[in-house]
Amino acid sequence: METIRIRFRDGSSLDCPLGTDAESLIGRLGAPEQAIAAVRVNNEVLPLSARLEVNALVEPVPLAGPEGAMIYRRSLAFVLAIAARQLSPERILAVGHSLGNGYYYTFADERRPTGPEIAEIQGAMQRLVEADLPIRFGRMAYGEALELFEQNHQADTRALLEERSESVVKVNHCGDFVDLYIEPLVRRTGLLSAFDIMAYQNGFLIRFPAVGQGRTIDPFEDSPGLFAVYDEYKKWGRIVGVHAVGDLNRMIANRSVKDYIRIAEAFQMKKVTGIAEELYARRDQVRLVLIAGPSSSGKTTSAKKLSIELKVMGIEPVSISLDDYYLDTNLTPRDEKGRPDYECLEALDVPYLNEQLLALFKGDEVSLPVYDFKSGRRREEGGRRIRLGRRTMLIVEGIHGLNGALTPQVEHGRKFKLYVSALTQLNLDDHNRIPTSDNRLIRRMVRDYQFRGTGAAKTIQMWPSVQAGERKHIFPFQNSADAAFNSALDYELAVLKFYADPLLRSVKPNQTEYAEAVRLLGFLENFAPIPPQYVPGASILREFIGESEFKY
Repeated sequence: METIRIRFRDGSSLDCPLGTDAESLIGRLGAPEQAIAAVRVNNEVLPLSARLEVNALVEPVPLAGPEGAMIYRRSLAFVLAIAARQLSPERILAVGHSLGNGYYYTFADERRPTGPEIAEIQGAMQRLVEADLPIRFGRMAYGEALELFEQNHQADTRALLEERSESVVKVNHCGDFVDLYIEPLVRRTGLLSAFDIMAYQNGFLIRFPAVGQGRTIDPFEDSPGLFAVYDEYKKWGRIVGVHAVGDLNRMIANRSVKDYIRIAEAFQMKKVTGIAEELYARRDQVRLVLIAGPSSSGKTTSAKKLSIELKVMGIEPVSISLDDYYLDTNLTPRDEKGRPDYECLEALDVPYLNEQLLALFKGDEVSLPVYDFKSGRRREEGGRRIRLGRRTMLIVEGIHGLNGALTPQVEHGRKFKLYVSALTQLNLDDHNRIPTSDNRLIRRMVRDYQFRGTGAAKTIQMWPSVQAGERKHIFPFQNSADAAFNSALDYELAVLKFYADPLLRSVKPNQTEYAEAVRLLGFLENFAPIPPQYVPGASILREFIGESEFKY
């Protein structure tokens, strides 16, 4: 009998038969069975039901960590799909975007679920959890999978297979329910006891614990402004007939995607114009536009496009960089590891910024500072000298723009806060969503390589720290925005694939970042590629892939 050697993180090893299930090794993983979401095998995250076929280092993926939390959420979505199928086999349930620590769902027939219907869904999910059913990873023949998804009315899932050419299709199955394998799920439904379902807008939210919160679900905090932007975008996607990746792939295949790109860009530009019109209507009061958003949300190009629209309306936009208001390095606060913390608000000279803003509002001329990043010091002289005219608006872009503590001395009526985020309405299929953070990570990975020479592994390594900063400095203030702008373009991942695929393949199995690289490669496999030359020169996407008509 052929054997393989399995090593564990405590330094021990075990010789096992070739094809051993990973879950049979749970007792050697050094964590309680109920605390393990999946396994990391030679730096690749796999489900516990996966078979091991090579010598490997096997480590647990804890449910309490960020990777485990995402597995938990995907698994909840899987069980919800089973429950909905049991209750209404002919009615299609569609996942929407994330809202706080929850996912928004509606039915494809657009009929709002009643209170009793939502209670039935929650009850069906609870029964599936209590039954503690196994969730297994398996494989099917390509033709068999096509036929099965057709019979089960999973048209969007079937459409994903049209972009794939493997003869064997990976699937997840629980009982008689089969779904396309996107990423690992937990091994049993019984692990998914922490969830809640509540009515919301025209559908409902399935809510789950935040990362690091254990089994506790925080009170719901609404984001009505952000939801309204997303909901409008979602409706637009259905009007133009592109709500899932399969729809986009068909457009690429039949060579009609150029028209769709023009429509998507025009729709987005219309939103920029709408924000500019709102600012124009308040031109006698608003003198300061503050723009903030998470990493790689396209803030810089959004600000440039907004400036152009304001100029068309007779407003003179003047940009100010918050980077020039950094304190000297010797005064910069330190983080818990003793390193300079340039992301915290206290790293900026807030009093000096407010002093200059108030002087400008009084009609005084000021000399803007210039921060020298090489020396780590700010120069008070040598910067632009500006004075506000009757039709001048200051445009300030930075991570703290929505935080009232950045401009405490500026009257509320003089400020307009704009939140920029990349909220794709596109889904992989009815119950597998595209995380906003994945979209932004791929954007950043491409941009970091194109303009900074940074490899994919480095960007992946930095991403958890970037997200931690967003959760601390940006997301808590998003509801204070006067307007929200969606910078996502539903065709962009098909373009970014052209750049990201070779970058991700450069990450090797002996690197810690390999698991995330493999996950993103698998995700991008669902997209047919779009040639970069199809992207207009003024597109927000050019901020990340290059050759933009704007200067940065």
